[in-house]
Amino acid sequence: MSRAQQDAASGGGSPRAALLVHGLWMTGLEATLLRQRLRHQGFDVTTYHYPSLTAHAAGVRAALAERIREYSAASAAPVHLIGHSLGGVLLVPVAESDPTLPIARIVLLGSPVHGSATARALARLPGGSILLGALADSELLRGERGPWRGRFELGIIAGTHPLGMGRVIGAIDEPNDGTVSVAETRLEGARDYLEIRTSHMGLLLSRAVAANIAEFLENGRFLPRPA
Repeated sequence: MSRAQQDAASGGGSPRAALLVHGLWMTGLEATLLRQRLRHQGFDVTTYHYPSLTAHAAGVRAALAERIREYSAASAAPVHLIGHSLGGVLLVPVAESDPTLPIARIVLLGSPVHGSATARALARLPGGSILLGALADSELLRGERGPWRGRFELGIIAGTHPLGMGRVIGAIDEPNDGTVSVAETRLEGARDYLEIRTSHMGLLLSRAVAANIAEFLENGRFLPRPA
């Protein structure tokens, strides 16, 4: 029996099952270290994989909602969600549109919820639309979105170390993680927000990020910041 099932059976503890949604051009393997660190914190973490270059938003969202229900049923508890980059952009409308989904808490990592300047710059290059794929084209090229409307507690972590594709192609010059700007990650109505000195991919490798994810999933707040 998993830790999540043990907690549910005993009637104690917070939900321990977590579903990680990867980003564009990824498979979930890049988050192996993050999953291991969260498992050491007592969370049962699995990955929702989708073909990021060939999938379409409606199909991905429907399948994600079904995966949440299945994982919750298997764990006998609501499921925490962790979305990196495009993964977070995809899960936000899923959580907002169906308040009956068995979701516990949600953490976004470097997710450009207001659209991506890097993606827009890539789309203008020859072959850029092919490189991005239909899913990114529909989800990352749009502009501002409204405040968070979900009933679930949402935490957001943004990186501030500018090392990545966005810097290389000159897409962003404001504070950023190299791929996504800090401003693109902010979402009014989130329960907590945190900036950490790491790059876009570093969000998956950082020990501090993992510790803060675990804290938010457990208590609904990130770790206390130094005064």
